[in-house]
Amino acid sequence: MGSALPPPPPPQWVVALNSPLPRPTKAASSIPDPPGFSSSRGKQRQQQQQPIAKKPEDNDALKLKKAWEIAIAPSKSIPMNAIMMYMSGNSLQIFSIMMVFMLFKGPIQGLFNTNAVFAKYETPTTHARLLGVKAVYVVMQLGLLALGIWKVNAMGLLPTTRSDWLAWETERLPLERASFAFS
Repeated sequence: MGSALPPPPPPQWVVALNSPLPRPTKAASSIPDPPGFSSSRGKQRQQQQQPIAKKPEDNDALKLKKAWEIAIAPSKSIPMNAIMMYMSGNSLQIFSIMMVFMLFKGPIQGLFNTNAVFAKYETPTTHARLLGVKAVYVVMQLGLLALGIWKVNAMGLLPTTRSDWLAWETERLPLERASFAFS
């Protein structure tokens, strides 16, 4: 019986992967750490810096900026929804009906939840300025609803012609017959 051979040495890449990284040199330590990086050196720098006190006006300005972004967001979806409505066709199929349903559902929910959407941005100092933001938000939601109404009309589901109301029309008597009937 022979003796067992020792296992072959690991490849160079395994040795390099398992070895610790070399310490940074003096030149590398002069490079600032990237944002969000925390090391012992970075912690020392953070302790040396004084925290910047934020002013309430700055917070209000940031809240209003974010509120404006939310208010204008529905307008960004109008072109996409218009293309989707155009591409879905005007025939009554499950796909086009579901598209119209979703087009109506989103703005109606948005209109009902207007105050809830902007509640986290409302403070006593921003209350008056948020009224304009809410008005723009409502106008954008109404624009999406108008797009839905256009699509429903294009599908022929809105009663816009005289023939759509024939059930409520009474029969007309010609004037010639009416005059003979009374004489």
